[in-house]
Amino acid sequence: MNEHLTRAALNAAERGWHVFPLRPNTKRPALHGENSCPHTGPCASGHRKWEQRATTDPDRIRAAWAHAPFNVGIATGPSGLLVVDLDVPKDNSSTDAPDGAATFGALCERTGQPVPRTRTVRTASGGHHLYFTAPAAVRLHNTAGTLAPLVDTRAWGGYVVAAGSTIDGTPYEAVGPALLRPVPDWLKALLVPAHPANQPATTTAGRHRPYVDAALAKETAAVSTACEGRRNATLLRAGRALGRFVASGDLTRTEVETALQGAGESTGLPAAECRATLRSALDWSITHNQTSTREAA
Repeated sequence: MNEHLTRAALNAAERGWHVFPLRPNTKRPALHGENSCPHTGPCASGHRKWEQRATTDPDRIRAAWAHAPFNVGIATGPSGLLVVDLDVPKDNSSTDAPDGAATFGALCERTGQPVPRTRTVRTASGGHHLYFTAPAAVRLHNTAGTLAPLVDTRAWGGYVVAAGSTIDGTPYEAVGPALLRPVPDWLKALLVPAHPANQPATTTAGRHRPYVDAALAKETAAVSTACEGRRNATLLRAGRALGRFVASGDLTRTEVETALQGAGESTGLPAAECRATLRSALDWSITHNQTSTREAA
């Protein structure tokens, strides 16, 4: 198994994709967290996260994978990738529920575009990852359900499990076209925020107040540095803390979800778990803060 997974890591690196080890049979990073950082080796000058330590160096890859049958993570940002994650519903009892492939297909139809054909990897859960080369002129970040339900994207701050890895004995496998294509222009337009100069003036109260930006940065940092055993609780608390700014109109729900989803996943929390926790936290916070506002009025 080690040889197979080492080869999967080397194959990805040969494509110029930066890889790092995931815990055997899981999607969680195998590298130490900030709280347990020894401040030696790669971290001698300060803690380096998985995105910073991901590599294409074959010697480092062989040395790392010699220790255990690690799954292979691809850091999408340094690799110049944008990966569209088409997930499947977690509630298997509802067979009629549309999956990410269906909702993404509907998005393509609404925009008058065909479903892109590019390198595709089938995930262990039955979903699919669509790989694209990211545009060089803009730095894309993760999104969570903003394109369509059960459709996420991975770029800077995100990673995907590489083909050849396995979860509960089920492999990630390359299927369909092998050719890697650039992000289609129509999709890039949906992912790249409009330039502020082209945006209409907003009258939303407090939109750019420093304390709102500081709160967003503080809660995002707290989630991204949460230790194992406290990650979900920290994400829940951050969502509830920032939900009041969504209720007041100082932040959009998408801004909060995108920032905290990326931070949660960077610690190894599954994307679906992050989405569920954030949905619960924000729904609760928005409801309670709107109630408080009405009572105060």
